[in-house]
Amino acid sequence: MLVKLKPALKNYIWAGKRLAREWGKGTPGEDIAEAWELSFHPDGPALIAEGEYRGRELRSVARAETWGRNCARFAFFPVLTKFIDAASPLSIQVHPSDGYALLHEGQYGKTEMWHILGAEEGACIYLGLKEDVTRERFAAAVAQNAVCGLLNKIPVHAGETYFIPSGTLHAVGRGVTLFEIQENSSLTYRVYDYGRVDATGNPRALHVEKALEVLNYSRLEVRDSRRGDLLGSCPYFSAYSKRGSGKIGREDSYVSVTVLDGTLRMEGTTLSKGETAFLSAGTEAEAEGDAEYILVFTDRQ
Repeated sequence: MLVKLKPALKNYIWAGKRLAREWGKGTPGEDIAEAWELSFHPDGPALIAEGEYRGRELRSVARAETWGRNCARFAFFPVLTKFIDAASPLSIQVHPSDGYALLHEGQYGKTEMWHILGAEEGACIYLGLKEDVTRERFAAAVAQNAVCGLLNKIPVHAGETYFIPSGTLHAVGRGVTLFEIQENSSLTYRVYDYGRVDATGNPRALHVEKALEVLNYSRLEVRDSRRGDLLGSCPYFSAYSKRGSGKIGREDSYVSVTVLDGTLRMEGTTLSKGETAFLSAGTEAEAEGDAEYILVFTDRQ
């Protein structure tokens, strides 16, 4: 099975217009924070865009037997991919591990990866602690609205990739557009939100006590952000950057294809910039075109 996808669009408080203007999402001028491309998550399932199953949720058509044997160890489809446009900064946040999340929240935790697509001059991310801290020191910094001073603040540029294990404090800064590959989870524990309020004038909820339970209090050494073809790999997903023609597909895993530039044609399906397709395990397609794209699948462990 090879199907082109229609993403679920999210309009959060920090949404911008780049996903509509530059990536073909929604309608011109629309504020879009995230476009959930490969999504089996009930909070925003991807739809099938064309063909026999047009309009149906991907998760209703691509059952577990289509995911491949590498996914047999997971109770749920393991991956969610999305575009993010941060017109203003995202909250300082942390995601729990699978162990904590399954016990307390009934879903997976979240390890994730960011591939930077665009960044305004001076745009940054926060990623991990710049030194070891105690739980008490961190809690005090949160209470004093001083948590940003404990974090690595990293200027970013298009083409860089950052891996964020569960338990790592992080935030996307203003002016960053990125493609995120993550575990199939919506869990986020916010610890600082710049004093912002929601549409009703109330401060957005923080989740400090839960964050204190799951946070990695050790210093994070940020890896070189320029990668080769392999952008990143973990038990849930592997992601590769590719360009040009070639065969796409695996016997042991689904594959998702997201085009970042150019046009890619596969067995009668055409993907333009910003579009995603899903191939079930055992499906092989000949890709043609001078396109840059990201392949995501679940590898053997």
